[in-house]
Amino acid sequence: MKNLVLYRKYRPQTFKEIIGQEHIVKTLSNAISRDMISHAYLFSGPRGSGKTTLARIFAKSINCHNRKEGEYEPCNKCNSCLEIMEGRSMDLIEIDAASNRGIDEIREIRDGIKFSPIKEKYKIFILDEAHQLSKEAFNALLKTLEEPPAHAVFILATTEIHKMIPTIISRCQRFDFRKLTMEEIVKRLEFICQKENIKIDKKALELIALNSQGAMRDAESLLDQVLTYAGVMKENETIKVEDIKDLLGIVDINLISQFVDLLIEKKASEAVFFINNIFEKGYDLNEFIKSLISYLRQVMIMKINPEIINPIIIGLTKEEQEKIRIQASKFKEEELKNILNIFLNAENKMKYSPILQLPLELAVVEITLKKE
Repeated sequence: MKNLVLYRKYRPQTFKEIIGQEHIVKTLSNAISRDMISHAYLFSGPRGSGKTTLARIFAKSINCHNRKEGEYEPCNKCNSCLEIMEGRSMDLIEIDAASNRGIDEIREIRDGIKFSPIKEKYKIFILDEAHQLSKEAFNALLKTLEEPPAHAVFILATTEIHKMIPTIISRCQRFDFRKLTMEEIVKRLEFICQKENIKIDKKALELIALNSQGAMRDAESLLDQVLTYAGVMKENETIKVEDIKDLLGIVDINLISQFVDLLIEKKASEAVFFINNIFEKGYDLNEFIKSLISYLRQVMIMKINPEIINPIIIGLTKEEQEKIRIQASKFKEEELKNILNIFLNAENKMKYSPILQLPLELAVVEITLKKE
């Protein structure tokens, strides 16, 4: 297990380990304990929210040899559970629709579904990124989903529910996964650090959680990077926020705040110099503009309602929040909206610009030299 990345090493193996999807866990666990298994499920939601993980737990549970009547958790000890956990179950077929999106692959499923499971009660098909199937493949899948044999269970997972055709959705029980909150992610990261015997400040974990954008898998991957870095630190030394900012490519919020002050004061030449100065010092301008847009969004929300306690602000110190509050008071709402649009356009143009900083410089000139 030592050579496994964290998101695989600490992948939840029971329903009670699943974080943040309580509404889905409760429905599925009730269905299992009452033996009300449907023939098709549709899991939709953002990446890293636990769709495939929950699908595998569900598959383990309904085929578990030791699960008693009225129970829903898999034992994780019987042959069926172990085979699924080790990826060698003949009755759990996982298909990546991104690379197997054609009608021929679906026809193989349709032909193979007629045969009974080799060992277990159910033959389970997990179709990941199901929205990537071609139109012909969807049509081939349609009839199978409508009238499958009693031993077959389909679990379709997608990050883009709007690309799924309505006739497929109507034949499935649909479950919508949500992004995880920062608090939920931090709690899980604390558990992993405890298991790995790593000392790390909670503020550092909050920074990782903020940069994971609600995806547990992304948070665990970022933590993996941090723990690799921690390998060169002294024994019993605590990892702090300052230690990981450069590692994660995170631009210091104080740097962003200084830049926004220049915009407020309409200092065009100083703002352009600021951009070129941080570029020469090795800062990633793509990360800088992303952080700038995120910061200005927080300023806009503060401007709309100064008293709001918003999850977006969580993770900032009281001093940083107060600074945002002061800056928000110096902008007009319409002005903030225009500035955000200008920087969003600049971010897009930076992808194709022969001079990386040029779109950012033009944005600064447009904002600071614009007449009231």
